[in-house]
Amino acid sequence: MTGRTSSDLSTGAIRERIFEHRTGEVALTLLGRGGRPLANSAVTVRQKRHKFLFGCNAYMLGRCGRPELERAYRRRFSALLNYATLPFYWGAYEGEPGVPAAGRLGEMARWCAGRGIRAKGHPLCWHEVVPAWLAGRAPAEIAALQWDRIRREVKAFAGRIDTWDVVNEAVVMPSPRWKGNPIRNLCRRLGRVKLIAKTFDLAGRANPKATLLLNDFMTTPAYERLIGDCLSAGVKIDVIGIQSHMHVGYWGAGKVWEVCERFAKFGKPLHFTEATLLSGRLKRDDDWHGRHPGWKTTAGGEKRQAEQVAEFCTVLFSHPAVEAVTWWDFSDLGAWQGAPSGLVRKDMSPKPAYEALRTLIKRQWWTGELKLTTDSAGRARFRGFLGEYVVQAGRKQAGFALPRPGRVSRTVTF
Repeated sequence: MTGRTSSDLSTGAIRERIFEHRTGEVALTLLGRGGRPLANSAVTVRQKRHKFLFGCNAYMLGRCGRPELERAYRRRFSALLNYATLPFYWGAYEGEPGVPAAGRLGEMARWCAGRGIRAKGHPLCWHEVVPAWLAGRAPAEIAALQWDRIRREVKAFAGRIDTWDVVNEAVVMPSPRWKGNPIRNLCRRLGRVKLIAKTFDLAGRANPKATLLLNDFMTTPAYERLIGDCLSAGVKIDVIGIQSHMHVGYWGAGKVWEVCERFAKFGKPLHFTEATLLSGRLKRDDDWHGRHPGWKTTAGGEKRQAEQVAEFCTVLFSHPAVEAVTWWDFSDLGAWQGAPSGLVRKDMSPKPAYEALRTLIKRQWWTGELKLTTDSAGRARFRGFLGEYVVQAGRKQAGFALPRPGRVSRTVTF
């Protein structure tokens, strides 16, 4: 934890934290042929990609209906974001036993990789969207099928998808509401901690390089206790995932900061995995599973959404424990529950929220093209936002990374 409180949410305090935690000072040494310093030379440095993950689910890839909508969806997504969540809901991914939708998900993963977008699979174990064909099977067989499903997906997609939401919404998983659900029953038999330990162990063995998340919509002490119990049991949770579906109203900067502070105490990176802010009327019912027809974006709602999206993202970007924020959804077309939650409208035209994020991600928090001149030892210095860079000298280019805040030395050979 940082020890700061919501009183540190002034513009100046946020700016200072962003400067401290999201930028670094680079001492760049450029070498030419034979390792000789590229002395007294004009060079250009430009940022290629953020280290911080700005993302969204990409569930509508290939499903926008019309070619022009599909092209616009892909263009606007890749122009803004560097992180994408891909759908691995078991019941939809494997509608028939042994027939997974690996081809479609493989295409989605390839599209992401071709644009420098990091892909995450969501989820490996969840009590909702389970295969209908699990019904009537013995408990031991259901457990074996769940374990095999985790091994299969994580191993098959290693190198293309190396980040996974392993268990989703375990806090409510054993609830009596889900009586008869095969994964809920598995969770009740094993207990939450043992279920999480088993799934994380399987995923980690299938891909030792994978980043593994525990994800939940609960931000109550119950989730804190579960995380603490898992860590005490030796579960190797890499990242704590926090959902933030704000259909009923924006949390406000104070609550956003308070949630970050409470979960940062575990010493793990935080990912805000499912962030929703509406550009229409707020939700007034308790139906979280059905679609709500006629739920439209409005001019006033879009203005409100843009302001809230910008503040929400700025607070998260200023907190040192946060590494990612994922929006839910990218477009109003196909959005969860039919909500006006997208950053773009159904016709893929950008809402003010999209433009607000682009201003932050690609301008305010972006290292612009820098014209530098090396000294007699081939050295040049600059301060930039963490991420990946390209340096160009004449017609030659080379890449380097700025991976952490503070002072960093990099040597680039052309």
